Amino acid sequence: MNCCDSKIIEETKQILEKYPNEKDRLIGILNDVQEKFGYVPREAQSEISKYLGISLAEIYGVITFYSRFTLEPKGKYKISVCLGTACFVKGSQAILDRVKERLKIEAGKTTEDGLFSLDEVRCVGACGLAPVFMVNDEVYGNATVKMLDEVLDKLMNE
Repeated sequence: MNCCDSKIIEETKQILEKYPNEKDRLIGILNDVQEKFGYVPREAQSEISKYLGISLAEIYGVITFYSRFTLEPKGKYKISVCLGTACFVKGSQAILDRVKERLKIEAGKTTEDGLFSLDEVRCVGACGLAPVFMVNDEVYGNATVKMLDEVLDKLMNE
């Protein structure tokens, strides 16, 4: 076990202390772990499993079921491209393809420098602004590849 693993374990134990060890607390615990680390590390999953007395498979199932949770660290800039019907019909696939090309990553991945991560989403609730992409919590509506390039250029130069 390296220093980072033991730090994750200790910080996860601190989170667990706030909760009674009842299975129905899993979502709340996962939420706190996600907030703390930006993802749900394997070491944290093991500690949660021991604490709640549930299998790693069950925890993994919950993490992968809810899009809120992730198994990989996200970048400083979390880019989400909407591929819902309204966005897709208005050209969001071209925006997604351009992000992949520029950042040299696939959806669900993070750049090696940890700066950007990319996700495909099905709807961000902004259909009237289609096509849409988001950077962290900022929505870019009526998006174009040119707009995306301008946003990426700005972020890369910060």
